[in-house]
Amino acid sequence: MTGYLTRVRWWALGVVAMLLASPALASAAEEFKPQDEFELTAWVPLELGPIDLSINKAVFYMVLSSAIIILFGILVVRGGLKMKPNRSQNVLEIAYEFSEEQIAGASLPQHVFKKWFPYLATLFLFIVVNNLISFIPLPTAPHTDTFVVVGDLGLYAATANINVTLALALMTFVAFLYEGFSTHGFIGYFKTLIPPGSSKGITPFIFVLELLSQVLRLISLSVRLFANMLAGHLLIIMAAGFSILVGSLLGVLGIPFALFFYVFELVLIAGLQAFIFALLSGIYIGYAAMSEH
Repeated sequence: MTGYLTRVRWWALGVVAMLLASPALASAAEEFKPQDEFELTAWVPLELGPIDLSINKAVFYMVLSSAIIILFGILVVRGGLKMKPNRSQNVLEIAYEFSEEQIAGASLPQHVFKKWFPYLATLFLFIVVNNLISFIPLPTAPHTDTFVVVGDLGLYAATANINVTLALALMTFVAFLYEGFSTHGFIGYFKTLIPPGSSKGITPFIFVLELLSQVLRLISLSVRLFANMLAGHLLIIMAAGFSILVGSLLGVLGIPFALFFYVFELVLIAGLQAFIFALLSGIYIGYAAMSEH
């Protein structure tokens, strides 16, 4: 554990150093705006009527994270699973067991476990990899015209975009409604929103409140992930940028703050937020699948 934390500290120190050397943070004070790091410019414009399907930075990070998960899984399995696993197989097995026991096993009833475990595991892995790669400086900062050849280094999280987190929450919303309708029927599911034995006088109010709580799950799921990732990256960028913009001895004070926020977000928040999102998704689906609420 000590060795792991040492590697994280050195990695974080190197990242902060690269950020401080980046032209994105070396701009003049009047030009540096941390919020620009989250601006989404269409790299490949593509619109189908009112639907914007343009390729931008968020799409790039989501495709990259998906490619990492798929290729890593294929390479480990194609290399042959061993009784004495190597490091790659250990990582894969830990991710599988964690998703199975701590997420799906802790939230899903047994009769729907096999049905929804793949979804929850995929959701967890997709979010956690997106969160983790958001702490790797990549040449995607919005300060140059081309993002691969001469782009500035920057940190960006696709999960710091409300559209991404809302889309993930919407999938869970559809999933638990589907399971609820399948288990109880369309009308029967809405009947489960009213607790047994409720007085007829307050039944309409309880029904409206319960119905509203179902819809608010979309907001709670999406905003929690979005706000945590956005706030964390803004703190890192602003603390690192402070060192460049202020300069002199006073500017050096920003480095330990940037390092602290970086390590805190990388070690704790990135995995924790993925776990919470996947676990709550499992709880909502499991609750809808229960025969009695």
